[in-house]
Amino acid sequence: MRFSINIPNFGDFADPRNVATVAAAAEQAGWDGLFVWDHVLHRRHQGRPFGDPWMLLTAASLATSRIRLGALLTPVPRYRPQQLARQVATLDHLSGGRVIFAAGLGGPIEDEYGSFGDAAEPRLLAERLDEGLEVLRRFWTGEPVNHRGRHYEVRDVTLLPATVQQPGPPVWIGGFWPHRAPMRRAARWDGAVPLFETARHGHVPDVEEVHELVGYVRKHRTDEAERPFEFVLGGATSPDPAKARDVIGPLHDAGVTWWDERQVQSDPGLDRLLPVLRRIEAGPPVI
Repeated sequence: MRFSINIPNFGDFADPRNVATVAAAAEQAGWDGLFVWDHVLHRRHQGRPFGDPWMLLTAASLATSRIRLGALLTPVPRYRPQQLARQVATLDHLSGGRVIFAAGLGGPIEDEYGSFGDAAEPRLLAERLDEGLEVLRRFWTGEPVNHRGRHYEVRDVTLLPATVQQPGPPVWIGGFWPHRAPMRRAARWDGAVPLFETARHGHVPDVEEVHELVGYVRKHRTDEAERPFEFVLGGATSPDPAKARDVIGPLHDAGVTWWDERQVQSDPGLDRLLPVLRRIEAGPPVI
């Protein structure tokens, strides 16, 4: 099992220097990854400074040499695929092939899309997500791309450099369980990053629900033997190793392969550097 730290891209973490500090501390303390949020607007947290996630991850990359890095998660329908492909490939080169690409619709949808006059219909955004992921994967190969779809068109374009990781970084898909469609999408890629309707950001999900989700995704996998697949869950755990093990051990037994350490969204320390550093320095849980 691997362990990551999760931070928002606002408050103290809007400053790339603070994110670099977090990344270096996480690597030194034995964590395996750092993930940042990707929001341009989250009205619940309005009035705070926000940072661009790719700039924040650049700072994290320059401060580290081992841990995996990514946005958790990237709202693909909010981006132009060619812009996003360039950003991911640049970070993958800078980090020496350490990028993980987690994707979804993002949200809150009305905040992130409707506030800027963009479509806020989930079905339409899901179409753009699926088509966008296919275009991204083709761009990342460094081969010529021709594409004419419902939402995107590409005319004989080759984007270089290709990503270090081929055919591209691992792609994890997020969504809310028990909604089935996002997890069917995840089964076609490299990992599932579910949130739970019964356990929102920072709260540990029920083990029985995790068993149900893992079974559902595995049932829809068609090439499980050909490539690894990650089940990524998260929540807030105690810095006490025994207490953390009691929480995460049953999830590991259920098939979870990554634990993403997160603050509860309503916690006043959510976007503050010092509380996050204290948890990082205590080290990851031990299974």
